[in-house]
Amino acid sequence: MKLERESITLLIKALEKLESGFNLPDMEQTFDTDKMEEVILQTAEKMQNNYPYFHPLFVGQMLKPPHPIAKAAYMLAMWINPNNHAMDGSKASSPMEKEVVADLAGMFGWTTHLGHLTSGGTMANLEALWVAGNIHPDKKIIASDQAHYTHERISEVLKLKFEKVESDQQGRLDLDVLEKKLKKGDVGTVVCTMGTTGLGAVDPLVEVLELQKKYSFRIHADAAYGGYFRLVDNLETDTQKKYAHLNQVDSLVIDPHKQGLQPYGCGCVLFQDPEVAKHYIHDSPYTYFTSDELHLGEISLECSRAGASAVGLWATHQLLPPVLHGEFSKDLKKSRNASVALYKKLLGSDHFLPVVAPETDIVAWTLKGSSTSEMSGKAQQFFTKAEENHLYLSLYKYPTSKFENVDFNIDSEYLICLRSSLMKPEHEDWLEEIWTRLQQSL
Repeated sequence: MKLERESITLLIKALEKLESGFNLPDMEQTFDTDKMEEVILQTAEKMQNNYPYFHPLFVGQMLKPPHPIAKAAYMLAMWINPNNHAMDGSKASSPMEKEVVADLAGMFGWTTHLGHLTSGGTMANLEALWVAGNIHPDKKIIASDQAHYTHERISEVLKLKFEKVESDQQGRLDLDVLEKKLKKGDVGTVVCTMGTTGLGAVDPLVEVLELQKKYSFRIHADAAYGGYFRLVDNLETDTQKKYAHLNQVDSLVIDPHKQGLQPYGCGCVLFQDPEVAKHYIHDSPYTYFTSDELHLGEISLECSRAGASAVGLWATHQLLPPVLHGEFSKDLKKSRNASVALYKKLLGSDHFLPVVAPETDIVAWTLKGSSTSEMSGKAQQFFTKAEENHLYLSLYKYPTSKFENVDFNIDSEYLICLRSSLMKPEHEDWLEEIWTRLQQSL
């Protein structure tokens, strides 16, 4: 079955269980079900105009299907439609959110923390940089030129000074360039990207932590995509070490809607020091009265937030706890195995050329040629041909200035690469089929 449907049966049982908990008089509700059926079937037809994001032959963008338990729990919550801003509107789902946020903090080794879910990584990063700006209002935010573009945009919105640092050939923050900037004494926060969205590269966190001792700045880890790799043990030794040191950063973000099997939008921001709550202090004349417990709106810049996100994540954590060597961890290892296997095949090919060795589960590669412009043209043609063979890739612009000692002519600013995000655990079993279709697309 291409689109899993068994969870609908579970959802019906769960709805009956949910309804039995409210001892209230019945309401008269009438709907035009015939018209609703017509509209929903029209909607399904419209939705056919999509790539098959759920299928292992989709190896392009970072689109990982939510787990059936997450979809069922999210839909179940929608019958209540909780708002996780104040306890008044989220009596059950706010405590569930606090529980899952503690799970995520524990994943990085934090027993004390401040944090909450967000509508996505952009909002999570905005809150982290907003706090950083409150602590160092006149100092710069520094991030790699391969960091997500959201950091520069957020800094502009917050009116914070922002500066990019060059990356190395692997797409990681260049430490020599960083230290030159740190010596000026005007850097307040360094963003370490723990898995770039382009190459899956992981910034050199261990060395940045050493520089922090010398120059005194905050470290914010953007682990929106790559944070869950903290739970796997089949990374390269150097990469594994970087993830092991995440417990020492000042703040971090992680997106359960990327690797965490959740529907959009579900991000999370975490601070190691709970005292940063003082930057959030505000009052509301009508929301914070029904409970003496912490209302999540009191530690969030967002107001209304979908409680269903917390419910979906909570149910997923009950089924698949985010712990080392658990079932969730083993599935992430499969994705990593698939990326390494694809890289090795590309490396031994007469036609393909990997750009960098994968650190996580993203592989960037191109077709061999005499110049970067020729290779870019081939990659773009190949992208179209692969789609005709029902293999769905993505494209990526790699700066040609990063190349060293290559046997082709560099005659363009960027090399257009093919990019594969092997985020689904099924990719390990489907790799031979993927490889066959790659060769058929030549």
